[in-house]
Amino acid sequence: MTTEPSAETESSGYEPRVSPPNSESVELKQLRRRRGGGRKGRQEARATSSAKSVAFLERTLPPVDMLDEAGYAQIEANAETILEEVGVAFQDFPSALELWKDAGADIRGDVVHFPKGMCRKIIQDNAPRSYVQHARNSERNVTIGNNTTVFAPNYGSPFAMDLDNGRRYATLEDFRNIVKLTYSLPQLHHSGGTVCEPVDIPVNKRHLDMVYSHIKYSDKGYMGSVTAPERAADSVEMSRIAFGGDLQDRTVMTSLINASSPLRWDATMLGAATVYAEANQASIMSPFILAGAMSPVTVAALAAQALAEALSGMAYYQLVRPGAPVIFGTFASSMSMATGAPTFGTPEAGQAIHVMAGLARRLGVPFRSGGQFTASKVPDAQAAYESASTLLPTVNAGVNFVLHAAGWLEGGLSIGYEKLIMDADQLGMMEVYARGIDMSENGQAMDAFRTNPAGEHFLGNAHTLKNFESAFYRSEIADNNSFEQWEEDGRLDAAQRANVRWKKLLADYEPPPLDSAIDEELLDFVGRRKSEMPDAAY
Repeated sequence: MTTEPSAETESSGYEPRVSPPNSESVELKQLRRRRGGGRKGRQEARATSSAKSVAFLERTLPPVDMLDEAGYAQIEANAETILEEVGVAFQDFPSALELWKDAGADIRGDVVHFPKGMCRKIIQDNAPRSYVQHARNSERNVTIGNNTTVFAPNYGSPFAMDLDNGRRYATLEDFRNIVKLTYSLPQLHHSGGTVCEPVDIPVNKRHLDMVYSHIKYSDKGYMGSVTAPERAADSVEMSRIAFGGDLQDRTVMTSLINASSPLRWDATMLGAATVYAEANQASIMSPFILAGAMSPVTVAALAAQALAEALSGMAYYQLVRPGAPVIFGTFASSMSMATGAPTFGTPEAGQAIHVMAGLARRLGVPFRSGGQFTASKVPDAQAAYESASTLLPTVNAGVNFVLHAAGWLEGGLSIGYEKLIMDADQLGMMEVYARGIDMSENGQAMDAFRTNPAGEHFLGNAHTLKNFESAFYRSEIADNNSFEQWEEDGRLDAAQRANVRWKKLLADYEPPPLDSAIDEELLDFVGRRKSEMPDAAY
């Protein structure tokens, strides 16, 4: 089975100019009173003015290309050479080899060699440029592709971590908590999949509890199981029940299919992909590459290999069912050449995100990559800067589906409760950033200039009074108060503030509506399937 990881300063002589306490202007005091009166009012305003709840992000920010036409064309040519001369293994899955043989590929054992341009043509003739993943609540439907971005939480971690309990094996309670928190966080558009591994449930049965939890405790879109074909089939059947008995060919899951890089697809992943394709469910066909181990060390070589692997996987998906939605996925990072440990937030990984996103746009399919990665074990400064160094390239490159967008710690081995909250706050900032500049009449604010005397501040201007509540992103985690106020509030750092927030979100959580007959049918299905098989650790 191959899945993604289950992985202070000396004075410079500058003295900032700080206004003394209580030296606010009359206009600013008026603004604060209008917001609710005093510090308590400000706190309440912050609590009720979180990121605007949208089903998904529509970007106006144009994507950044790191290569010119010649650079992209060279990588595409290199990928075609890899596909033709080296080939890609489709292991222990004879039906895939038969499909490829019928399509005109050269089969040598379990390695498929593709005529140049074959995979690209199959994809471009069949795969949609974008698609809608339907949610139980239609207001939560997400469009994946073109200029949209969908943020989904962490995936695959066997451990959970929070400030109170430290690092420990994750349980079904942790899984449900993360689903509830993700549902409660407007910056996360998608419920995700294996947000953590509930290790207190047998491996062969836990997929039933995970899919049920997504359906029961959230009404956002979710992912199905990929650890065995029959578990993918269970995910499809549970979705059929959840959506009223008939999917009507709707795509309601977007699931993760990882290549066994380098240049190999295994039977487990192919089996799950086949089930989902046949049911018109979406899959992310995603090479998983740590450069230096699963690919050569250079970005250009990594990109050529990842493109070759993704092309072969996406084309196979179209052979199974032409038109089934598919995402070009990559998980690409580097490793320490001294220790062999994965590294995150490196500049090379950011470059790879940009290059692969450009290749996906040229191919004409949605793209998955990026997130907020870190090797740090706790939500500290390292976690913050490594995550930021991955998130900004993710947004600037125009990634469509962002798995691991919140909660990732310890190279993916842990999901952090506080990290989930801190990351969601950053996603809210990125939503504002990616929407671009407001060039409406209000955005240009010419009336503010015309009505404001030269040399006077704008605090009391009608335009300021009209827009101050929504003018700037208001972080729910950052502390911008004076040192004295910070001390009075308990001297909490960012992680401690996030700890308070996730506990409040869970305390305030209310589940979305779920028809009692559907819930009963789901529970009956889960109980029956569990009774049909003994517990197993694989």
